[in-house]
Amino acid sequence: MCYLLSMIEKNSLWFDVFDIFEVYTIFNMVALSTLDYSIIITFFVIVLFIGVVVSKKSGKNTSEYFLSGRNMPWWLLGFSMVATTFSTDTPNLVTDIVRSNGVSGNWVWWAFLLTGLSTVFIYAKLWRKSNVLTDMEFYELRYSGRPARFLRGFRSVYLGLFFNIITISAVNLAAIKIGGIMLGLSPIVTILIGGVITVLFSAIGGFRGVVYTDFVLFFVAIIGAVGAAYYLVNLPEVGGISKMLVHENVAGKLSMLPDFSDADALISILIIPLAVQWWSSWYPGGEPGGGGYIAQRMLAAKNENHAIASTFFFNIMHYGLRPWPWILVALASLVLFPDIASIHEAFPNIEESKLGHDLAYSAMLTKLPSGLLGLVLASLGAAYMSTISTQLNWGSSYIVNDFYKQQINKKASEKELVNVGRLSTVVLMIASAVMALSLNNAKQLFDILLMFGAGTGLVYLLRWFWWRINAWSEISVMFAAAIVSLVLTFSSVGDALFGYVDNNGLVIDGVFPSWVRFLAIVLITTIVWLVVTFLTKPEDQDVLSSFYKKTQPGGPGWKKVVKKAHENGTIIIDDDNEKWALPSGIIAMVLGCIFVYSAMFATGNWIYGEYPLAIGLTVLVIVSGLLLAKVWNHMKSNFL
Repeated sequence: MCYLLSMIEKNSLWFDVFDIFEVYTIFNMVALSTLDYSIIITFFVIVLFIGVVVSKKSGKNTSEYFLSGRNMPWWLLGFSMVATTFSTDTPNLVTDIVRSNGVSGNWVWWAFLLTGLSTVFIYAKLWRKSNVLTDMEFYELRYSGRPARFLRGFRSVYLGLFFNIITISAVNLAAIKIGGIMLGLSPIVTILIGGVITVLFSAIGGFRGVVYTDFVLFFVAIIGAVGAAYYLVNLPEVGGISKMLVHENVAGKLSMLPDFSDADALISILIIPLAVQWWSSWYPGGEPGGGGYIAQRMLAAKNENHAIASTFFFNIMHYGLRPWPWILVALASLVLFPDIASIHEAFPNIEESKLGHDLAYSAMLTKLPSGLLGLVLASLGAAYMSTISTQLNWGSSYIVNDFYKQQINKKASEKELVNVGRLSTVVLMIASAVMALSLNNAKQLFDILLMFGAGTGLVYLLRWFWWRINAWSEISVMFAAAIVSLVLTFSSVGDALFGYVDNNGLVIDGVFPSWVRFLAIVLITTIVWLVVTFLTKPEDQDVLSSFYKKTQPGGPGWKKVVKKAHENGTIIIDDDNEKWALPSGIIAMVLGCIFVYSAMFATGNWIYGEYPLAIGLTVLVIVSGLLLAKVWNHMKSNFL
């Protein structure tokens, strides 16, 4: 707190934190009308009202505070997932990617659709059957002894604290840039305004408050994003969609696939994400096998069907439709702000350390008219609050259920645990706010998180279907990924092997192309955990039998365990004649990918005016959707 106060003093900012809109008036760079203020105030009042209304029920116990009693319908959870990933940093990240690498550069995150749909059709049912409170609790269901307890405690802090603070910092960084560009607010003022409101709402409302408000936040955010894209593309300076698409700064950025004649771009942008990245990397919201806040929502679902339906709805919206408003604004920004220098010239008060292509999104929003400006600011506030509140509640659930309750006070009452959850929410927000003040751009954090998770994904996919994986497999893969990533990414060894960018912005080539770095991390990490797995003892038969009986994963990877159980007279299979669900799940996953990618490409080609291709892709959407529905109905009958 002293640090925050000193920052305020250094910036000579005197204000009343309760008079938020007076702050806007003093520092704004965009004239806000009475209508804008009314929209913003109404939005925040609704959100806080929902948080207060549900606070009494959310505070009853940890199951209510973190999972809303495990009785949530699929549609509410689906909207919540979409709203959560509708973050303030995502439009900035997409803008950075489009301006730097074109529309095709988005394959670096579009590839995670494969991860998402594997979760939908293969893992969602298993997570819901596990009936754990958090995905960290899974470790003591699947593994045993001190290694399992260590893994649960360490990862709860590693992910709930370390990774979570980085993720929240990225969102705060985006808020800082939006506040600086659109309202002329200093970083510290932006963090205080957004942080105080969000923490207050998150701490009192718990998971139920997060999910209920996410439903409102989604519609505010999507209307704001679409409205902004439509208006900005039709600015006189841009000239509408047809003129924008042929503009010299834009025409070379439109392709949804990388240039096949550029081997390095093809490999790094498309081949590696689709062939390796999606299954090998752990990334928040794109965890192989499910995890994090996605798992939290699946665990809160009424049953397996609701868990599957919610995650499928999320993936359709997240990849198929939602990116295009952001992409259009990013393309339009290339007309008005062709480079970083032009952004700096238009907004000279922005610190040089915060300059980057990601600022172009906020720069474009300053062109919005009264009314739409208020709606978009409210939508950005919605995106910010939805993501931050989810991350805070999810991270707090790890700290409470998997660290405090297991390592500090095993006899803690439900009231004490809820209070620890509320306190940890505040601590997480303060730590991430301090970190955000020293960051530069969202793409840096995306790359760091991707590297630190490289090589870990295969363990998370196989641990459900291969009995031989043990706690040491996960411990070794976690540490190997972190150490190898540090050595190959942030050391002179990595610079020499794969090249780097010097202080003058010049690219210095290494022995190997830069894209080999990711493959090297995955390969080394995979070798480490496989060796450790076979050098250490497997889990106890009783633990493996208990896990199998509860989740029923099936398949040849459990054949040895099932055979031993039968020999011991233990029944661990619900139905010996039931078909293994994995093959049907993989078929559904492939059809789902065709369905969503076709929808994404069809939308893009309708926008581009490529009507024959758009029609063909739309037909493919319909056909793949019908086939998927048939497979889904067959799968669903097995869940009932």
